[in-house]
Amino acid sequence: MNLRLWGTRGSIAAAGADTVRYGGDTSSVEVVSRTGDRLILDAGSGIRSLGIELSGVDKIDILLSHLHMDHVQGLPFFVPLLDPASEVHIWGPVSTTQDLRERLSRYLSPPLFPIMVRDLANVYFHDVPPGEFDINGVHVQADLVSHPGSTLGYRLTESGSTVSYLPDHEPAMGDPGFPDLPEWTSGFDIAAGSDLLIHDAQYTDDEYLERVGWGHTSTTQLARFSEMCEVKRVLTFHHDPSHTDEALDSQHSDLESIIEGVEVVRGTADLVVEL
Repeated sequence: MNLRLWGTRGSIAAAGADTVRYGGDTSSVEVVSRTGDRLILDAGSGIRSLGIELSGVDKIDILLSHLHMDHVQGLPFFVPLLDPASEVHIWGPVSTTQDLRERLSRYLSPPLFPIMVRDLANVYFHDVPPGEFDINGVHVQADLVSHPGSTLGYRLTESGSTVSYLPDHEPAMGDPGFPDLPEWTSGFDIAAGSDLLIHDAQYTDDEYLERVGWGHTSTTQLARFSEMCEVKRVLTFHHDPSHTDEALDSQHSDLESIIEGVEVVRGTADLVVEL
């Protein structure tokens, strides 16, 4: 698998002179399998540029971790969604109240957007409960993780390589003794032993103390979670919109100084990773 980061920012897009290297667009990751098939992880504002690149592609699958705006706001501007020649499958967390199509229709309809879901004849929706399934030869494991609302983490495996995706995740939930036993830790089964873990890195340790329960991870918690899961590499993701490139450099230096046995990959704009 090859990966490219099209959007790395969390909460809201933050384009500007101070966010060029790490990027201002919100969550979207392109995964290309060995057969050339594409899976897209989340549809934040970064998916707009990706969609231009994918114009004319026959089939595309989008895996949504959850439906917060920074993870779906790019959908209406994704070119293949409006191209009858492209077949787009959107996968997202199951709900006890409405199916995925109905929930996304709240956004893809007036007054929030002029085009309605019913006008998109080439789009197919799939509700994803915790479990395992295959998409074009890539094995997908999905599980609910600790973040406000119904949120999935994804584990993708192909030809012995594994990437795990936990973009919005709070495994500690304010526990000063974190980490605890693996079986009680949110996201462990998704991340354990991964070749690459793409993980929430939104807060510094000081910031987290004022935001317990908001669904995100501190620098030290990310180090301890990555070590517990024995991942080979951790790629930082979902950068806070208030963090400049300089601030993120400092945060990454802190992470690299305390993490043991895990390579840190800085989640910068347009980064390409091979597995």
